[in-house]
Amino acid sequence: MSKIRITKQFSFETGHALYGYDGKCKNVHGHSYNLHVTVIGTPISDTNNVKYGMVIDFGDLKKIVKEDIVDVFDHATVFNKNTPHVELARELEARDHNVLLVDYQPTSEMMVIDFAEKIKKRLPNNIELHSLRLSETASSFAEWYASDN
Repeated sequence: MSKIRITKQFSFETGHALYGYDGKCKNVHGHSYNLHVTVIGTPISDTNNVKYGMVIDFGDLKKIVKEDIVDVFDHATVFNKNTPHVELARELEARDHNVLLVDYQPTSEMMVIDFAEKIKKRLPNNIELHSLRLSETASSFAEWYASDN
């Protein structure tokens, strides 16, 4: 049977700041992110399976991405924990803000790499992550492809 790609889209609001950057993004600001998650697999051929004809139930894919990415990053502010921004992060946390400290510069490029690793760990063995597209604005996005990695 043919390999089929399916895609599910997600959106979330996240703030960040790029420590050491030489432009406006050094300041704390936010984006309305859109994430497109594409997986590839063979549709289930067992007619007795309730998921017959599906590569993966869109609801199952939604659960994975929602739990590991959307629910974690939505309305959070992300900082690289290896920068002085950690002081700002502590101040925000003390004021009951949702802060994420990550091991990388929180650019779209690095976030999409992080997301790929998180999603790959949760997918069933017969399903592969094909690609991710993370848009931070209507005209700017980062893409991750399994074939490139």
